[in-house]
Amino acid sequence: MAEICCEVVAGSSSEGKGPECDTGSRAARRRRMEIRRLRVVAERGAEEETSGKRRRLDGGGGEASTDEEDREVERARYGFTSVCGRRRDMEDSVSARPGFLPGHHFFGVFDGHGCSHVATSCGQRMHEIVVDEAGAAAGSAGLDEEARWRGVMERSFARMDAEAVASSRGSVAPAPTCRCEMQLPKCDHVGSTAVVAVLGPRHVVVANCGDSRAVLCRGGAAVPLSCDHKPDRPDELERIHAAGGRVIFWDGARVFGMLAMSRAIGDSYLKPYVICDPEVRVMERKDGEDEFLILASDGLWDVVSNEVACNVVRACLRSSGRRERNRSSPTSNLSPRQSSSSGDEAPNDGAPSAAAAGSESDEESAAEEDKACAEAAVLLTKLALARQTSDNVSVVVVNLRRRKL
Repeated sequence: MAEICCEVVAGSSSEGKGPECDTGSRAARRRRMEIRRLRVVAERGAEEETSGKRRRLDGGGGEASTDEEDREVERARYGFTSVCGRRRDMEDSVSARPGFLPGHHFFGVFDGHGCSHVATSCGQRMHEIVVDEAGAAAGSAGLDEEARWRGVMERSFARMDAEAVASSRGSVAPAPTCRCEMQLPKCDHVGSTAVVAVLGPRHVVVANCGDSRAVLCRGGAAVPLSCDHKPDRPDELERIHAAGGRVIFWDGARVFGMLAMSRAIGDSYLKPYVICDPEVRVMERKDGEDEFLILASDGLWDVVSNEVACNVVRACLRSSGRRERNRSSPTSNLSPRQSSSSGDEAPNDGAPSAAAAGSESDEESAAEEDKACAEAAVLLTKLALARQTSDNVSVVVVNLRRRKL
């Protein structure tokens, strides 16, 4: 087996053992790493031949650079959790749609109020609407990527709101599990927040409507990518007053003393004071600095600061990284034949090849990263519950460290 490995790496004929066939652990490790590299190159070449050049979202006429094409081959690594907490009903919804567009992944948290059906509808439909709008915007000329994504998100939120309003007027039947089915056809008091993130090869796009929040950890610092839409926020207060509405402080600032947020999907009974227009932010990704992204409902953010949340997630991901490094150490990945110090033993035909071992290692590493993100999300929800949050808690954690497929 050792001789075969050397022939693949060095490209030599089937002669006797050369200097590359030293049986020490260092030589075995070099052989294993070289074969893994060759396997990755071969797989990438095969993928490019079968799929052709990947279509860019912005539909630009220029060719994407090799670096940009490589970035598109990125696996989504994430985890999420959603718990009812101390509430009687669960009104949150979470959406995770990896690869919903070529090279792009969709994540969303929707915090419902009044009932769950608007949040549930957002979780099921928002990514589909974004796909439609992104396809319609692909042929737009003269717009940069930021302006194009801003338009996509604004139109998507408007369509989602129109569907929610149609549902509240009885045009669309509520879900079978929705308690609104026991009421009269009109249930216009139901709505939901919406914070969504689209992770692309070069940018992170965040659109927010309501008081759910997105926070990026960059270089160890917490960077908020959204701003809560509260009725007492100066610009929101001015807008509500200009529309003829009032903000009444009743257990906090509320629109007409009822709704504790100034923007939401649905809530047709409070229009035009409560609007669905999202605030959109397009952030360029920075390799080596961007660590992870947190999306969560206010059940978390009411009791946990941005900085504390980032510290918790970072500790979880670092712990996972240490476990991964220990598992992928040279001696732990070698088969008994490869780690042998003697070159005179017979080949072990039952031992896995280096390429197969590398593939299994990559799969295990990806699963470990997903598990770490899920553990971080669970830990944040436990922290929020321990701090006596009174709301449902939904958390999505997305690892932003680059790892190619």
